[in-house]
Amino acid sequence: MSTLRGERARGDKDTRFFGQPWELAHIFGVEMWERFSFYGMQGILLIYMYFSVAEGGLGIDKGVATGIVGAYGGTVYLATILGAWLADRLLGSERVLYFSAWVIMAGHIALAVLPNVWGLGVGLILVAVGSGGLKANATAVVGTLYGPKDVRRDAGFSLFYLGINLGAFLGPLITGILQDRVGFHWAFGAAAIGMALGLIQYSFGRKQLPESAKVVANPLPKNRYAMWIGIAAAGILLIVVLVLTGVIRADNLSGVVILITLLAAIAFFFVIISSKQISSDSRSRVVAFIPLFIVNVGFWSLYQQQFTVLTIYSDERLNRDILGWTMPISWINSIAPIFVILLSGTFAAIWTKLGDKAPSAPVKFSLGAMIMGLAFLLFLPWANGAPNSTPLLAIVLILFVFTVAELFISPPGLSVTTKLAPEKFHTQMVSLYFLSVALGTAIAGWLAQYYDPSNEVPYFTILGAIAIVMGLALLAAAKPVLALMKGVR
Repeated sequence: MSTLRGERARGDKDTRFFGQPWELAHIFGVEMWERFSFYGMQGILLIYMYFSVAEGGLGIDKGVATGIVGAYGGTVYLATILGAWLADRLLGSERVLYFSAWVIMAGHIALAVLPNVWGLGVGLILVAVGSGGLKANATAVVGTLYGPKDVRRDAGFSLFYLGINLGAFLGPLITGILQDRVGFHWAFGAAAIGMALGLIQYSFGRKQLPESAKVVANPLPKNRYAMWIGIAAAGILLIVVLVLTGVIRADNLSGVVILITLLAAIAFFFVIISSKQISSDSRSRVVAFIPLFIVNVGFWSLYQQQFTVLTIYSDERLNRDILGWTMPISWINSIAPIFVILLSGTFAAIWTKLGDKAPSAPVKFSLGAMIMGLAFLLFLPWANGAPNSTPLLAIVLILFVFTVAELFISPPGLSVTTKLAPEKFHTQMVSLYFLSVALGTAIAGWLAQYYDPSNEVPYFTILGAIAIVMGLALLAAAKPVLALMKGVR
């Protein structure tokens, strides 16, 4: 305990990284390069699958390809649960973060060098598992840099969030231009190099991290190792058998991930609500989280279509000509991170200024859902138009609205989840939040199969209207939901 206090005391005096502890620079770097590689790869993933072989792609049907993208995105968030379990029971957050970065790099290398669908399958599995492990633990490691009374904590997390969005901005720009000029595999190679740069920096700095980042919170007894190894082996074997027998196929992959995530979420809710270890007030707060969970799923099922429908739209409908130069398709995915960087500080300042007068979590969620629905309706003036007829500024406007919706619902989402979580089930509630993102992301891929560029009006109208109605329903129920939250806002 004295060692931990000593670490925190030293950290309180260390202001070498923009007023923050120097160790934050190493986590900032590995997270920035991980997001660079993640979004750089995701920006070209869909077109890699559906472009013809002559164009350097795999020639996969668009509907199947969008389902795979959704399944992959959902699996990333599902893997955060595995990453959290490994950290809490076996390795500690810092080690899981480090090993996950290696797994991510291996996945990008597989996409770059392995041919055909084998490279796609191996690469996506490795990147999904690694990204889930890193995502689940990077935030936890940042938290260990600050003592409980360190006033720099919020600013440190804001700086960390800046690194995430810098990577998300730069990744599609680099991979997009490489894909356009020299081919997909060179672009995937650039994502691997980005992750390698992050790993090199982190490898030099990880020894400076506090010991608390390496603590295993709830060590798994050694006599249970064999049982869990058996469970893991049985699970992998089951998946292999289902794939080989055709039960799990490329064309139903998003549906499989949706089903698994839905069952996991129901199980989590049941275990927590039925537990005798929580008080009636805590149980009420968990029940209050259910409508927030549902609206969050709806929000992400639209928002994550940036990587499915918007990619197809940018390929077929968007006018990407700028003074005779054609902008790469994936560059569209660099627009939203710019708005996040510009607006996140503004939103934080507004909520801080309003204090107790700020909208409650249910109201923020309802507004986020309605604004997201509005963003889909903004596609309608250009729907069913000629190829390359939508002006670039229209998409910039729509992505601005996407970002405003995100800032109403995403940063407050994890915050309110931790506030509603019973003490005994803190980690499980955070896992539930990520399950809502996983479910929404998988649904986004499944929905995109119904997008028809030749008849866009029904698609954008129906989904936009559903999101608005969902938001209005939560807004109408805000007072009863707040009553269930028992003092949490």
